[in-house]
Amino acid sequence: MKLFKKLTFAIALVAIISTTFQCASPKIATTQFENQAPFKLKPVYFQEWYAGIKVGTTGLNVFLPLTNVNQNVTIDSIYFRNLKGKLVKKEGKYVAVLENAFKGYTFKKTERPDDYPFELLDYECVISYIENGVVKYYKTSQLNEVAGTYYENGPPSLYLETASSGMATLDDDEN
Repeated sequence: MKLFKKLTFAIALVAIISTTFQCASPKIATTQFENQAPFKLKPVYFQEWYAGIKVGTTGLNVFLPLTNVNQNVTIDSIYFRNLKGKLVKKEGKYVAVLENAFKGYTFKKTERPDDYPFELLDYECVISYIENGVVKYYKTSQLNEVAGTYYENGPPSLYLETASSGMATLDDDEN
C-alpha cells in the first residue's frame, strides 16, 4: 500500500511539473500555403556563391522562372535555407541574392532565426506574393542546384540598374 501511495504521488508530481514548466519551443507561424499559385512555376534553380578573401561571405543565388503571372499579383520574396530575400524580375525570371550571415570561405547553412516563419527542408522554398492586397505563400520543392560561382568583390549588385547582365560574372568597380 505504501508503494502504491509513493507511485501515485510521484506520477502526480511529474504531471504537475510537466504542465507547469513546459519546454519553451520557438513559435512557428502556422501559415497556410496556397495549394495552387496564380502563376506557372518551372523548376526553381539555385547556386551557391563565394566572395573573395577580402569580403569573406557566402550566399545563394535563387532563380525563379515564372510565367503566366496574374495581373493582380506582385511577386515579393523567397524563403530558402533559413534565409530570406527580395525577388527582382530580371531577364524574364525572378532572381534573389541571399547573403549568408556566416562569414567564411565555404557555404554553411545558417541556423534558423527565432523570427523565421517556416521550417523547410534543404530543397524546399516558399515564395511570398501579394494577391489583391493580401500576402500569400506558395511552397515548392522543385529545386535544382547548379554549379557555384565566385565573386571576387562580394555578391552581385542585383538590385541596382547598373548591375552586370550575367549572374555568374564579376561586378566591375568603376571608381
